Amino acid sequence: MTIAGTDYSCPQCAARVASTLLACPGCGWLAHSDRLQSLADAARRTTETGDHTGALSAWREALELLPQDSRQFEIIQEKIAASTRAVSAVPPAPGTPSTSDKSSPGKKAAAGLGALGLLLLKFKTVLLVLLTKGKLLLLGLTKASTFLSMLLSIGVYWTLWGWKFATGFVLTIYVHEMGHVIALRRYGIKASAPMFIPGLGALIRLQQHVEDPIVDAAVGLAGPIYGLGAALACLGIWCATRQPLFAALAGVTAWINLFNLTPIWQLDGGRAFHALSRAQKWLAAGVVAAAWGYTKLHADDGILLILLLVCIGRAVIDKNEGRGDTRTAITYVGLVIVLSALSLTRLYAPHHR
Repeated sequence: MTIAGTDYSCPQCAARVASTLLACPGCGWLAHSDRLQSLADAARRTTETGDHTGALSAWREALELLPQDSRQFEIIQEKIAASTRAVSAVPPAPGTPSTSDKSSPGKKAAAGLGALGLLLLKFKTVLLVLLTKGKLLLLGLTKASTFLSMLLSIGVYWTLWGWKFATGFVLTIYVHEMGHVIALRRYGIKASAPMFIPGLGALIRLQQHVEDPIVDAAVGLAGPIYGLGAALACLGIWCATRQPLFAALAGVTAWINLFNLTPIWQLDGGRAFHALSRAQKWLAAGVVAAAWGYTKLHADDGILLILLLVCIGRAVIDKNEGRGDTRTAITYVGLVIVLSALSLTRLYAPHHR
């Protein structure tokens, strides 16, 4: 047994081991061997029951307790990759390239249609969660930091737009953030609770590094997907009641989520672009250009122009990142199209105080 923060002797070779080391420098004995065994057993049990999310959580925690240059670290990375494929329902990547591995145009088209169908299924699932699974979305409100910062944001926005719009606005941001939380939980990634910052929206801090760009993109785009669900819910209420407040909320929510698709820095779009090839980035830029041209006929909105310029910049500057992920590309493009159209609903609500 060792005491946290103190050096100790290796139980196998008696070498002195610094408290900050994960393994003995003399014999390679793992400092957290007991915990690692416990996590491995837990991961195997959850995998056998089909709970790949639980397995991911255990494997990710185990990875933090291993030296990066160890064979065990590589093995756990392989376990994480396998569990991630199971969670995402993505088939394993092909091994050594061969003529049979090359996708035909028909297969590529089928993959694209499958990804589009999955995107529509995601939207349907999000709407069902918003309308019938409120308990899941209320999870974040159990955290004092989230709840109190939400109240602070509502108070600030209240002074600008009135309490009704302020409350609805903050709640739609909350739904967006909970999209990230739900995706993070799905992939077994530890993160902080959502924290609201008046004027800047809200943020979640990752407590574990995500090296897989496709997983990082899925977590990033989960926010706009749930944000789209919130906008569609507001649109549905507006269609039923014709209350201008909900048209305004639908349009502004769509606009905010469009802004988050800007492929820069740590915004959701920036994380999505890491999983795209250069050709897919040009495709995204083309779709944004078309969306900008369409919305410009109805409203003088510069957000899509900014989004277009940044997309073009990324497509020009970024190096070719291989084949890219079809699912991420179609999800990103679909979000741009639907959110752009929804953003125009704010034109039906010039007064929402």
